[in-house]
Amino acid sequence: MAKSGIVRKNLRLTQAKIDRAKRILGTRTETETIEQALDLVALRKELADGIRRIAGTGGVVNVFDEDEAA
Repeated sequence: MAKSGIVRKNLRLTQAKIDRAKRILGTRTETETIEQALDLVALRKELADGIRRIAGTGGVVNVFDEDEAA
C-alpha cells in the first residue's frame, strides 16, 4: 500500500458536483478538480485552526460589530 504519492482510485461520485466544482475552480480535468477541492479542504482546516489559536488574544477585530467599528 502506497504511503504517499499518486494512487489509482475507483470512486462513485456525483457527476453534477464534479462539473460544478470544475466550473468554479476553472480546472481542465476531473482529476485536477478533485485534487484542488481536496487541497481546499485541507486549507480550510489550517485556517480554522489558526483562527482558533489567535481567538481571544486581541489579534482579531470583529469589523462587523457595530460597537467596535465606531
